[in-house]
Amino acid sequence: MAITKIQSESLNLSDTYAFTGTVTGASAGANTPSFFVYKNASQTLSDATTTKITWTTEVFDTASAFASDKFTVPSGQDGKYFLSFASHVYDASEKITSSNKVFKKNGSQVASLDRNDGTYEFVIDNRVLSIILDLAAGDYIETFVYANTTDNSALQIYGEAQYYTYFQGFKLA
Repeated sequence: MAITKIQSESLNLSDTYAFTGTVTGASAGANTPSFFVYKNASQTLSDATTTKITWTTEVFDTASAFASDKFTVPSGQDGKYFLSFASHVYDASEKITSSNKVFKKNGSQVASLDRNDGTYEFVIDNRVLSIILDLAAGDYIETFVYANTTDNSALQIYGEAQYYTYFQGFKLA
């Protein structure tokens, strides 16, 4: 016999129930707004200079909140957000000695991931910076990269595929 309606006064809350079909009202909510952008082309960096990342390809943006190379929290969407940023910094002459990935909230640095190898020189820095932040409507997040070389060589942020250099985020439900 199928039960079509349960009234709370007849339901024993200490029992275990197995449901089939659709149960509504049990979800904590969706992880939205959410977005994913990446670079599909390289971006030149000046040596020993902090550079804002320009994002060329938007895969999805559930609230149309990503524009002008930044994510802005929509009205009514205050809460905790998970953000993740990867950049593939490359120097063909293998002379990078330090690099830094940065999240800025409303223009002020809130997180960074530093690599400083002193006199050791490397060719690629492809680490990922992630953070959970409390954000309110109108707050915006931007991404920046800094890299320093021993020979002032031309640096690149490698694009070409979405797994090299990307920026993503979502509201925690």
